[in-house]
Amino acid sequence: MKYLCTVCGYVYDEAVEPIPFLSLPQDWRCPVCQAPRSAFQAEGEEMHQAPTASFSPVEDPSDLRLLTPGQLSAIFSNLARGAEKQYRPEEQALFLDLAESYRTLTAPEPEASVQSLYALLEEDLSTWYPTLLKTAEEASDRGTARICVWGEKVTRMLHSLIERYLQEGEAFLKDTPVWICTICGFLYVGPTPPEICPVCKVPSWKFEQVEGRKAI
Repeated sequence: MKYLCTVCGYVYDEAVEPIPFLSLPQDWRCPVCQAPRSAFQAEGEEMHQAPTASFSPVEDPSDLRLLTPGQLSAIFSNLARGAEKQYRPEEQALFLDLAESYRTLTAPEPEASVQSLYALLEEDLSTWYPTLLKTAEEASDRGTARICVWGEKVTRMLHSLIERYLQEGEAFLKDTPVWICTICGFLYVGPTPPEICPVCKVPSWKFEQVEGRKAI
């Protein structure tokens, strides 16, 4: 039997490995991206079990949902990254200014907690990513499908890191650097970043070390 890491694609092949996958210790990690054992699935197993939501075209403009300042800040921050990838520094600077402006207008979330974030990530993985991918495939939108694949992998890693944090507490991150890929957002916990991003395959120099809310 083969088991596939749903984050980076690493294959654990029981035909060549000395230990059956299900006999590995609970704290075993993917040797490429450090995802936990729970992030693996058996070859041929369906990744998504929950039914997808349905999207319908918006015919009445009043049905459009207003975005919060925090959501707008995140959108413009992502657009800034896209402009950076396209070597458009002027547009990047404008998007960053907009992102910062909306960030300053963002009110604190009264019910924010690690547990609530974990629940939201679970909802994304079980419902919203399958829905987005299905919609993109039906529309033959290869760009959105690719973004969805990258985003789902990054979200799976975030989900596994928070799960580990809930189990181990602050000891999990004590004296251990955290690295973020500036291209796709993949997070890696370890003394040095991976040589190649497990998700988008850029080299290690595209990673930044994160301290609290700031990258250095």
